[in-house]
Amino acid sequence: MPELPDVTLYIEALEPRILGETLLAVRLASPSLLRTALPPIRSAAGRRVGEVRRIGKRIALGLEPAAGDDGLWLVLHLMIAGRLHWREPEAKLAGRHALAAFDFAAGTLTLTEAGAKKRASLHVVADEAGLAEHDPGGLEPLSADLAAFAAALARENHTLKRTLTDPRLFSGIGNAYSDEILHRARLSPLAMSAKLTAEEIARLYAATQATLTHWIELLRRQYGDAFPEKVTAFRPEMAVHGKYRQPCPVCGTAVQRIRYADNETNYCPRCQTEGRLLADRGLSRLLRSDWPRTIDELERLRR
Repeated sequence: MPELPDVTLYIEALEPRILGETLLAVRLASPSLLRTALPPIRSAAGRRVGEVRRIGKRIALGLEPAAGDDGLWLVLHLMIAGRLHWREPEAKLAGRHALAAFDFAAGTLTLTEAGAKKRASLHVVADEAGLAEHDPGGLEPLSADLAAFAAALARENHTLKRTLTDPRLFSGIGNAYSDEILHRARLSPLAMSAKLTAEEIARLYAATQATLTHWIELLRRQYGDAFPEKVTAFRPEMAVHGKYRQPCPVCGTAVQRIRYADNETNYCPRCQTEGRLLADRGLSRLLRSDWPRTIDELERLRR
């Protein structure tokens, strides 16, 4: 799922292309994409784009008012496999992955979604109050100070992995960047948020700021003025996310993982868990007493 750095780059690419431009038409290839009936999607055509805004992992296009209203917002949630593309004017919606096209004089913004499960969504809302309903309310991690960050951590007592990826607590952080943040902070993904020391909280705050800023700057250098393509949660520059069994860039230990549902958590046992292996629910239940407890035991088994 595109997270804060990726969505930020989408916003920065969209602004010079569509800000102040008139949305000529919205074409839907998949009716299930549109999750609202009122205001009607046809009422978006003919309006100028006055603002492009990030709301957590969502992208909101603010359309200027027409007679009798205060403007509209088009709210896009890309979910896991949704991606945006900038194409030539009136580009065709071709292929089973195409969901929608937003036509402008200079080009067409298209939305695609890979995979059989169509989870991406488009909402049309009439005002700021309607837009606020799509904001889970999480703290903006790059504009928060340490005190606000600590307060958000303390709101509930969950694992750090769950806490960082909860959109009600922190805005825009998902599975990929939470792994990177926790590795930089040298903290276990299963550490409980309410049990962190003041020093650990400060370390996590610094790691969150540094990781997100690093990735925004890195992606800016990679894309330049081009529209972001090949947006992915798995990048070669990442330290641990998607790097199962590959060496940690800090200590060289093989990166480990915990699988759950459709997600997995990647971590370095030496840097983050004092050498302990975190129990993968499925595999540890299968192996029971044979489950290795430390990275040293695992490495001896593999030898």
